[in-house]
Amino acid sequence: MIVNYINSLIFCALILISATTSAQTDSIFVKDTLDNIIPVFTTTVDLLENEQQSQDISGLLQSSRDVYVNQAGFNFSAARYRLRGYSSENTRLFFNGIPVNDPENGWTIWSYWGGLNDVTRYPENSFGISNSAANFGSIGAYSYISALPSVKNTGTRVSYAATNRSYRNRAMYTYNSGLNNKGWGFLISGSSRWSDEGYVPGTYYSAGSYLLSIEKKINNKHTVNLMGFGAPTVQGRQGIAVQETYELTGENFYNPYWGYQTQNDGTQKKRNARSRNNHKPYITLGHYWNISEKLNIQSNFYAITGRTANTNLNWFNANDPRPDYYKYLPSYFINNQGTLDGSQIIENQQEYNKVLEGWQTNDPNTTQLNWDLLYNANYNNLYTQNNIGGEEGNSYTAKRSKYIVEEYRLDPRHYGFNSFGKLTVNENSDLNFGLSISNYKSKNFRLMNDLLGGDYWVDIDQFALRDFDDPNQAQNDLQNPNKIIKVGDIFGYNYDIHVNKNEIFSTYSFNKNRVESFFGINFSTTTFWREGKMQNGRFPDNSLGKSEKQTFLNYGAKFGFLYKITGRHLLSINGMYKTEAPYVRNAYVSPRTRDQLVPNLSSTEIISGDINYNVRLPFLKARLTGFFTQINNQTWARSFYHDEYRTFVNYMMTNVDQTFMGIEFGFESNITSTLQFTGAFTVGDYLYKSRPVATITRDNSQEVIALDKVIYLKNFKIGGMPQQASSLGLKYNSPKYWYAGINFNYFTDIYLSPNPDRRTAEALAGYGEEYPYVNEIIDQTKLKNGNAMNLFIGKSWKFYKNNSYLRLGLNVNNLLDNTKFKTGGFEQLRYDASNIQRFPNKYGYMYGRTYFLMLSYLY
Repeated sequence: MIVNYINSLIFCALILISATTSAQTDSIFVKDTLDNIIPVFTTTVDLLENEQQSQDISGLLQSSRDVYVNQAGFNFSAARYRLRGYSSENTRLFFNGIPVNDPENGWTIWSYWGGLNDVTRYPENSFGISNSAANFGSIGAYSYISALPSVKNTGTRVSYAATNRSYRNRAMYTYNSGLNNKGWGFLISGSSRWSDEGYVPGTYYSAGSYLLSIEKKINNKHTVNLMGFGAPTVQGRQGIAVQETYELTGENFYNPYWGYQTQNDGTQKKRNARSRNNHKPYITLGHYWNISEKLNIQSNFYAITGRTANTNLNWFNANDPRPDYYKYLPSYFINNQGTLDGSQIIENQQEYNKVLEGWQTNDPNTTQLNWDLLYNANYNNLYTQNNIGGEEGNSYTAKRSKYIVEEYRLDPRHYGFNSFGKLTVNENSDLNFGLSISNYKSKNFRLMNDLLGGDYWVDIDQFALRDFDDPNQAQNDLQNPNKIIKVGDIFGYNYDIHVNKNEIFSTYSFNKNRVESFFGINFSTTTFWREGKMQNGRFPDNSLGKSEKQTFLNYGAKFGFLYKITGRHLLSINGMYKTEAPYVRNAYVSPRTRDQLVPNLSSTEIISGDINYNVRLPFLKARLTGFFTQINNQTWARSFYHDEYRTFVNYMMTNVDQTFMGIEFGFESNITSTLQFTGAFTVGDYLYKSRPVATITRDNSQEVIALDKVIYLKNFKIGGMPQQASSLGLKYNSPKYWYAGINFNYFTDIYLSPNPDRRTAEALAGYGEEYPYVNEIIDQTKLKNGNAMNLFIGKSWKFYKNNSYLRLGLNVNNLLDNTKFKTGGFEQLRYDASNIQRFPNKYGYMYGRTYFLMLSYLY
């Protein structure tokens, strides 16, 4: 492995400078001799995960001063660009010294402190493998946001922004006192963002944010800081859909999550079934200790609590209420004709005409959720539930809801301590070091949000009720059988996830004359387990109580070497090898119901290197980078309805390996003292490298449907982002304190993430190699190239009387209103091998012309 790593570094530049060629995708019909083609990778994530990753990474990139990354963050984010193809767990972010990566999945989600732009602006950033002060770092990025009053600009800033994106309005206030003569400093920031409807129909936004940071300099050696912040947010979500719905409605931003609901006064109001309601307050107490001129240490105690909540519709013994359900689309009736007799064909044609007319005329009763219909179904369902609590004769008669809105909760309780410092060994060398102790628990449960006019719900599983003769197996909680559920009650599942992690690191750096270098190591232990609060009827023996603890010991090493050819030309090489414990989010087969682990669970292995050439001339600033990363032994776990097995399944892949390689190039050139020419280009090849093995289990039983099922994903592309992107721009800076600029951006090589179950021998068992539709099942969907033009202008005024500033700025993204660019989507995990079009791909489109206008006053 080490030999492969060294070879990767040596040949990285040669491989990347050559034109990137797409490897042939893994095929069930190809011979094993093709296994040696250029390697490939990635795991897929659902829409919610993609939204969060895109938001988090782009927010980080836009605050960078790196010549490439700053442009990429601002101009590439609309196309769901990800730096070097990495997911956000490969970014490490610290807020006043405390780590904010989620312990369950590693993500950094900026929305948890969204709206605090005045504080988070201009963090300390480094990208790729680097020498990081507070942590060992990772392959993606390292960012440190300071909220100390002593390091922020003093004064007051008030701003208002109008936009047509997720929200319409934003008001923000920030005050920083700096340190007074008694050593006290206060930093206060707050904002509000809101809209009745965002860019996408049916969405809405209501968010606040707050931060208070109090600093006390005790003396020249000791400073303490108390900080708290959060961003309560309620948001109506948008969904993506199949192409058929976009074409029928004539709208590429069709949102199936909302519908009209009749109010008491007879008016109709839009209501979204899927809302996000998050609030995670962060509190930290920090101590800054300057032991001597050569040694300083920062220590932090922190607590992170709160809730994350997402709502969705559920139903029992009733029709699917989703307007874009495949049986409610015109294509269903066309696909269904081959199985019907004469009279059925006529009936099918009549139904087709009716459904087609409803979609073409945008009848809200057809194209959107019909809330009134759901309420009426509940009003008319008088039902007697017997044997409540398992007691014979204990019954309850009332309106039993067929439809409900349920709330998925994940409430974190995260406490920790970390300490890191820097020792100046001599004038040429430093030693960074640190340790962290983290104790995390998330409370996971389902909550009754709205009975939609009904009186109660019964806590049983309808799929188990269908599949098993024993009524006890349908109970979600054997200790409370046939439990009556009212609004605010917990039902369905209830469990805690525990993650304890301890880590130490050290990095030695040496800088002298033409050479700068560093070498770092880290060691960590991670322990996680599940604690069930309900005894599930299908899994009575492994659903209640604490599971066996899983412990992983991990380590890593990194290095960097920079040679200054001259003061203006720099060449550097960086490398990293590390292992990481598997994230608990993917470790369990179905944590909702049991503590069964994914088979063959092991630590992830990361091997990475990059070569960089920097130019710093008076008229030109540029960076050229070649990078190579290999991530092995990942785990992929999902649950979905499987049409072949005709049941809800848990689908788990292990041995998921991935490779990322590519070139980054960015430049800023001063054509004149006022005109600047900029550019950013990336060419990547991000691929699956292995043939993973899958284990498939029935969600409602211990039955293993498939074991060690080979998935032919080798050499398939990573989906959900452009693998090649470019940007060119011009910016004019006027001596009279105004500026204007324009960028043109182009995106290519965008693929949908492949459904693994379609790339198996079993999926094609009934077809020969010459079967005409085999390629529809195997081939990966490549989206068309896209482009967008962005415009930005601004002006500032200085008032010398009180030394204050007034600033006005306008950004217009996608100036030419290109709404036909598909930025991503996914292949549905549910599919029909006999009719691959029954569950077609879902797509998301880039927003059309959007603007962000802000007026701010600083004094």
